[in-house]
Amino acid sequence: MLQSLRSLFFSKTCNCCDLDLYGTEKCICTACRLELPLTNFHTYNDSAIKKVFYGRINLQNATSLFYFEKKGPVQKLMHNLKYKGHHEISSVLGNWLGVELAKIDGYMDIDVVIPVPIHPKKKRVRGYNQVTGFGRQIAHHLNAIYRDDILLKSKNTKTQVFKGRFKRSDEVLDAFMISPYSNLEGKHILLCDDILTTGATLESCALQLLKIPNITLSIAVMAIAQ
Repeated sequence: MLQSLRSLFFSKTCNCCDLDLYGTEKCICTACRLELPLTNFHTYNDSAIKKVFYGRINLQNATSLFYFEKKGPVQKLMHNLKYKGHHEISSVLGNWLGVELAKIDGYMDIDVVIPVPIHPKKKRVRGYNQVTGFGRQIAHHLNAIYRDDILLKSKNTKTQVFKGRFKRSDEVLDAFMISPYSNLEGKHILLCDDILTTGATLESCALQLLKIPNITLSIAVMAIAQ
């Protein structure tokens, strides 16, 4: 009864279409869930993300939940997550993808899930890292450890969304550092982020992680820009 009254006065709406959510719907209404552009990369071992990093970093597996298009529903979803305080979207998307990855052999041996970090100054302003819930939920479904103390961001860089690959800021390539107390030698690491555009941010993080001896690296993102 109390929950019904709360829903009446504090209506929750879909982060894609702005219509009211009903029943057990969380963040995204059922109609929008059915229409969102899924990539399904992990279900048929598509190498689209690996091609982005060809000649740059060696990946075991790589996937994205959605395709990202300007002015599309995924852009609105990501905007609400990053700039409107709807941090719960991160966990919903992580649960969605985590359920899928738990069925795929190539992801079942992942030991550690690590999110791309944000700068402490940006985190203070936003109040959260938008990748945290995503990474935690994936780790839960894969029975892996979630670690957000391995990668650190040392420079407060600007977003790389919509920058061309060859126009990406050079400062991103040395914007991250790795904890000297990582203790992840020989582990299979899944690196998580929100949107893959040029790949500069993920490449920078990957190069730091690859300093750890004998690791295997995979990537999972919420969305990949077309």
